[in-house]
Amino acid sequence: MARAVERAIRTGEHLAVQAGTGTGKSLAYLVPALRHAVAEESTVVISTATIALQRQLVDRDLPRLAKALRPVLGREPRFAILKGRRNYLCMHRLHTGAPDEPEEAGLFDPFAVSRLGREVKRLHEWSSDTETGDRDELVPGVSDQAWRQVSVTARECLGVSKCPVGTDCFAERARAEAGRADVVVTNHAMLAIDALEGYQVLPDHDVVVIDEAHDLVDRVTSVATEELNPSAITAAARRCGRLVDQGVADRLAEAGDGLAMILEDAPVGRLDALPQALAGALRATRDAAHACITALGPERKEDVEGATDRKLARALLDEVHDCAARILDAFDDDHDVVWVSGDFADRGRTPSLRVAPLGVGGLLRERLFGTRTTVLTSATLTLGGTFDALARQWGLPASSSAKQADGAATEKEAPSDAAPVRWTGLDVGSPFQHGSSGILYVARHLPPPGRDGLPPSYLDELEGLVNAAGGRTLGLFSSMRAAKAATEALRDKLDHPVLCQGDDQTGQLVKRFAEDPRTCLFGTLSLWQGVDVPGPALQLVVMDRIPFPRPDDPLVSARQKAVESRGGNGFLTVAATHAALLLAQGAGRLLRSMKDKGVVAILDPRLATARYGGFLRASLPPFWTTYDPEVVRAALKRLDAANP
Repeated sequence: MARAVERAIRTGEHLAVQAGTGTGKSLAYLVPALRHAVAEESTVVISTATIALQRQLVDRDLPRLAKALRPVLGREPRFAILKGRRNYLCMHRLHTGAPDEPEEAGLFDPFAVSRLGREVKRLHEWSSDTETGDRDELVPGVSDQAWRQVSVTARECLGVSKCPVGTDCFAERARAEAGRADVVVTNHAMLAIDALEGYQVLPDHDVVVIDEAHDLVDRVTSVATEELNPSAITAAARRCGRLVDQGVADRLAEAGDGLAMILEDAPVGRLDALPQALAGALRATRDAAHACITALGPERKEDVEGATDRKLARALLDEVHDCAARILDAFDDDHDVVWVSGDFADRGRTPSLRVAPLGVGGLLRERLFGTRTTVLTSATLTLGGTFDALARQWGLPASSSAKQADGAATEKEAPSDAAPVRWTGLDVGSPFQHGSSGILYVARHLPPPGRDGLPPSYLDELEGLVNAAGGRTLGLFSSMRAAKAATEALRDKLDHPVLCQGDDQTGQLVKRFAEDPRTCLFGTLSLWQGVDVPGPALQLVVMDRIPFPRPDDPLVSARQKAVESRGGNGFLTVAATHAALLLAQGAGRLLRSMKDKGVVAILDPRLATARYGGFLRASLPPFWTTYDPEVVRAALKRLDAANP
């Protein structure tokens, strides 16, 4: 893998590398990245999806490598971590106070207000001790509401030249440190903002390594998704009402009220056409927001407090105006999907409008792959046995046959608009012997899953497996409702403790699970990808069903429809690819060290019986497979007896 990464950097040809757990892939890409950065006096960006991997790179891998490579490179490489501005304490906001009114939920709740006050007081005390102002270094943490009192977004920031404490800004200090670094560690959201939003947040760089690349499309889609809700419009009108003629602000507030009335009666789900009444409300909102922006006028030299108020008002107005305009434009082209969200994803919240890109492949191809050499890596990139499924989502051609001769003076081709995007796929395998260390058990005898929760036969099957394993079980469920139902049903029947996601912070639950081998942990999506528990505490991974996306998910259904309109198989391209990725991630929880052994049990019989089952099975590690419940229970009992 290290040689392949070095070749990609040298030739400019993009590289996708699947490297299993335990391969040492972070070292494999960091060594050539550091050598290139030091030799060329350039910067390499490493992007990850999780805070845990960022901390591993910055606290463990990079310090060790920098020290080890110093004699070879002639100096010790420099590295830094860079996050979005919202992750850093804002000293100006801290000293002047947040101008926002309390959230409605807290107005009549003295306990909520006092808790908020205590957290903000703690933040003030912490501000005198912290060297970085990085929220992740505050332990224990504080609520999002408290953090909003002492932080600003990029749009709300006054700018280093206008802010009275700009020279002491933690975010600017982090950016300056990143600008001097050879390697900058960041996250997929920051990478997406830098590539897609039109303004630079990362240092100039010619190489980017995307670790946890299986999450790239979802993170980029999230950054490119916008929401318009009546409460945001009301907040924007209230904010600018103090700075412009009240009549202009009232016009925006009235537009927000009109939009709220229409959304209350609108069905939740995707909008294939824009209803006339909704179009009128959106135009009124867009035009009223524009009038407020015009009334604010250009920036003037004035007192800092006035500049702060204007900046905050302008940020809110820009968001309202741009989102309303984007939603209106979405129905004139095929680039965006619009839907009404309410009960679908935000139970208990006022309905709102959301807009997201139908796909991000074109954006990535133009703004990322078209401008710098990119290495993408993860333990799960080949789905159905090939890279093609994820390559299509990234905007890369389905296969690449480009070959380069090694050893030339320069192997980078001159840039050209007509040049095809070249990439290579490489699977470096895994140090684990999956066939002798793990069993894939598919409960083919069970009925297909229904819509009414977990059938009794599934609960009986799960109980038998957990008892045979003596606990030691990670239960991965397709919904929180299923996880809670399984927890409630089995807590009374099992002699082993059963923890459920939501009982405590996820990190604490995983810690308790790892420390007591007889414990079970049940949960949903974040556990499918975020659990690293080597050893006998985890010998059984159970998945209740194939994790297809919800059929009424507006973005998924729109993407399937788009594939089918081009003559493709929408279900296999979108829904089955999504499920294959999660199945592979979930199965990857089992073997985390060379000594680990165990079972991945999938209760959904469709993995064995459906036509798409072969594609899904080909996305899983090559475990020994059985459909016999007696065989798998006997194997689990032997494992349990070997680890009393």
